[in-house]
Amino acid sequence: MMRSLQAALLLCFSLSSWAEDPAYGGELNIGTVNVTLSPLSWDPADWTWKSNHDHGGAREQLFAADLTKSKRNGGPYAFVADAYLPTDSMRGELAESWHWEGPLTLVVKLREGIIFPAKAGIMEAREFVADDVIYSYDLVNESPKRIPTYFDHIEKLEARDDHTVVFHMRHYNAEWPYRFGYGYYSGISPREMDKVDRKRWSNVTGTGPFELDRYVQANAQIYKKNQQYWDSTTVGNDRYSLPFVDQVVYRIIKDEATYLTALRTGQLDILEAIRWIAVDHLKETTPELQWNRWLATSGQFVALRVDQKPFDDLRVRRALNLAVNQEEIEEHFYGGHAELMAYPQHPEFGAYFESLEDMPESVKQLFSYDPAEARRLLTEAGVPEGFSFDMQVCSCSPSHMDLVPLLESYFSTVGLKANIQPMEYASFLSAMTTKTHGPAYLLSSGHVNPMTTIRKSFVTGQTWNPSQYSDPNFDERVRILHLTRGEDERIQILRDLTREILEQAPYVWLPTPYAHTAWWPWVKNYGGELRAGAVRPWPIYARIWIDHEMKTQMGFD
Repeated sequence: MMRSLQAALLLCFSLSSWAEDPAYGGELNIGTVNVTLSPLSWDPADWTWKSNHDHGGAREQLFAADLTKSKRNGGPYAFVADAYLPTDSMRGELAESWHWEGPLTLVVKLREGIIFPAKAGIMEAREFVADDVIYSYDLVNESPKRIPTYFDHIEKLEARDDHTVVFHMRHYNAEWPYRFGYGYYSGISPREMDKVDRKRWSNVTGTGPFELDRYVQANAQIYKKNQQYWDSTTVGNDRYSLPFVDQVVYRIIKDEATYLTALRTGQLDILEAIRWIAVDHLKETTPELQWNRWLATSGQFVALRVDQKPFDDLRVRRALNLAVNQEEIEEHFYGGHAELMAYPQHPEFGAYFESLEDMPESVKQLFSYDPAEARRLLTEAGVPEGFSFDMQVCSCSPSHMDLVPLLESYFSTVGLKANIQPMEYASFLSAMTTKTHGPAYLLSSGHVNPMTTIRKSFVTGQTWNPSQYSDPNFDERVRILHLTRGEDERIQILRDLTREILEQAPYVWLPTPYAHTAWWPWVKNYGGELRAGAVRPWPIYARIWIDHEMKTQMGFD
């Protein structure tokens, strides 16, 4: 009752009545975009997509997002994309500056005076140097789990001196800032990590704003402030050392109702990803919450294995697309909180993205509901009576589990029987990475950035190619794409490749939903930004402070 009265009073007065000056201390509790998922590995050499999310607070990178260019600060960027930093939105993190010496030699000057904190059993405190960059690169590049071709453009790294790293290229790669600068596998660890068990959470260390202090399996990851952190930020006319909060806690909560309740009751300060279905109720019951709406940066689809019958036949794959009423999913399942086509490219990718209206008719057709044409194509393909197939889905996704019955119904109208196989996330992911997954595989996969979204999902042999799509001509054009220095040329190549892969229908293309981020008003210097690098939010968290007075007056301790 008391809290309800205080909440009502809060709505009657401007939130600006509380001071906006930064404050230090306190704990920031977050339900992240991956609130249901535990860490996949603490070892960078395991090449897990979630590495930056879980230990990116400790392990910094050469580059990061320039958050002064966020929309909240009057800039053009939302900073919600998985791993896309336009050139003018990228700043040096551990890198102070960089320049090219000729067409294939990149020289990176490192910041001086950055300290690795002492880590019991591993190392004494010491300065970060160029050899740490080389060690971190070699660690992932020499891993047997390395993504094929990922670093093939790099011949070697050289330490010119303690604070200068030289990247010698075999050939140009237009993704170089992402691949080794702010990407999924470019975090920097001290070279002493080679002497310890990297799979132990307690051995995670780096130069970042936070240190991993505790990990409670399937419950929480607790990060404490790095007292020796080097970076600072400007607020108003003053400069402040980072981070502001003493502790960041990732809550791992498997159940959707539970993490929504945790937000509503103030146990979570931020909940980064909220389904459309819960938004109206939360706004009604908890009107104090602040909101940001964003188009999901993971495309969703049913991947069809083109290396197995009958999905090796384009007519069958197109038939499955035509059997699904995508507009109905968009309007009724998502309540209008979705876009019919926003994958493989994402609207945030600017000129790289083309809307459905701009696509050729052969692509537009795939997003229209036409069960009669679907049945005709199945007959033409020699399966007029239909067939049954296994479709795997991750039980970790409430949205996908809710969507499955609808997809089953659509397929059944054209004589297709989908045998649904729910799987826990670890088994679900392992099935894909080992290429043992079923013929149909309901997946959300990150857009990442304009080039990677095409390369990782549709180039022969890539780890994240669940359809097993393979076309030598397509592969060659992707190779040429990465060699292309001019952005206008890359835009045209990517538009052509995107159109082609849509037409080939290795997936049943599904609408991309909107998601929401919500936070309490005592969370300051935040506007719903999610990533400052590849799935790496930590520079964002380091700049957040808690208005302790407001939190207390609102009835929360």
